[in-house]
Amino acid sequence: MDYNVKPMIHRFRQNGMNIVMDVNSGIVHVVDDVTYKVLEFYNGKNRDMVLANLSSSYDEKELNEVMDDLDELIRKEVLFAPMDPNYKMAIEDRPIIKALCLNIAHDCNLRCKYCFAGQGGYGQWRMLMPFDVARRGVDFLIAHSGPREHCELDFFGGEPLMNWHVVQQTIDYVHKQEKKHHKKIKMSLTTNGMLLDKEKVKYLTDNHISLILSLDGRKEMHDRMRPDVNGNGTYDQIVKNLQYCVAHRNGEEYYVRGTFTRYNLDFTTDVEDMLDHGFPAVSMEPVVGEDTESYSIKEEDLPRVKEEYDRLAQLFIRREEEGRPFFFFHFNMDLWKGPCLPKRLRGCGAGHEYLAVVPNGDIYPCHQFVGREGYVLGNVYEGLKNMKMMHDFRTNHVFTKPECVDCWAKFFCSGGCHANNEAFAGDIHKPYHITCEIQKKRVECAMMIQAYNQLKKPRVMAQPGSFEAKREAQEKLQ
Repeated sequence: MDYNVKPMIHRFRQNGMNIVMDVNSGIVHVVDDVTYKVLEFYNGKNRDMVLANLSSSYDEKELNEVMDDLDELIRKEVLFAPMDPNYKMAIEDRPIIKALCLNIAHDCNLRCKYCFAGQGGYGQWRMLMPFDVARRGVDFLIAHSGPREHCELDFFGGEPLMNWHVVQQTIDYVHKQEKKHHKKIKMSLTTNGMLLDKEKVKYLTDNHISLILSLDGRKEMHDRMRPDVNGNGTYDQIVKNLQYCVAHRNGEEYYVRGTFTRYNLDFTTDVEDMLDHGFPAVSMEPVVGEDTESYSIKEEDLPRVKEEYDRLAQLFIRREEEGRPFFFFHFNMDLWKGPCLPKRLRGCGAGHEYLAVVPNGDIYPCHQFVGREGYVLGNVYEGLKNMKMMHDFRTNHVFTKPECVDCWAKFFCSGGCHANNEAFAGDIHKPYHITCEIQKKRVECAMMIQAYNQLKKPRVMAQPGSFEAKREAQEKLQ
């Protein structure tokens, strides 16, 4: 296949700035109004078109000077850059398993209304993973990780703390196998927090387990969507448990993850609520559900959602300037280095680098495919069987999706979530439009925040409005 993707730029205005991103290089430029307008037409080879469209509004000498400057950026391959030839090499690398999700509990003590896991049972069964399956899952990861030293293991559910004893056994087993096989396995656990207590918090902290803690912001929003098995609200107990947990993390990684629905498109208020309750590391994810569900985000909601991300970005900047910064997962984008090439192309690696194991030992492409008919790849007792499907996942990247090839955000969203694409677009090879639009907006906000933080420095703002001052900002952003 020909991977010679054409040079592209993406232009947008936000927070009083004209921002231009070069797609193939990932470099962000902050430019003045004239340059921004010129780039509506200019591609490095069409000066006559620019002059024909803009000479009635701008001086031709100024337009030519701007295009001279742009030509220099093009020559340096920081604007309209060609595709990195290493992308082809990254596509053709031999795959190895890097990460494994253990669905340690197919049961849950909550009944979240939007739960993709069928409120714990994945629509099929409720059971806890025996230690023998978990142990074999760890062995599988080590055996299929090849020479790779660093791997990842995630405890998931349902609610993994409902199978606490096996979680402990597995963590202890991982530590022993790391030494034996010269591996370093980073472990994480996703929990709703209801069962967190002093003993569990200490054990998880002492064993350096990263935590993803679920909370949906305001009490009324959380309790509406995340009741217990009896339909009662869970906010008060969860906040209490999470506050204790966060206070005793001793620097270990965590973040509090929320979900916003059509009921709270003003989700910045929920983020503020989480911050005010002592959780400075947060994420807020859009719900994904059938269009028939009243809580699902619809196409007509997208303008409101994008407006709210602008509001959240302003909150992020304001609190940073006030000396009260917070970590927001989707604004933590590294424009200087960024993810590795394979991740830019394929995202999480589901189905070929990242797999999930369920309590009976079956292996799925990821935790979100669990329970879907036809997606079993094998079993920890028998090994991998469906190699054709794994190949299909591996060859499913941004250059094989027609909708993605010409999208400016392809190297940031990597084609979207395979499971959501299959569930809502009908095919893992077709991106789900609603999540695409939301992801693009989040990327723009992340770019704007980092550009703003560079532009406010005195050296950069020495000559406000001039192209040279903006060039300094651009160089600083490289």
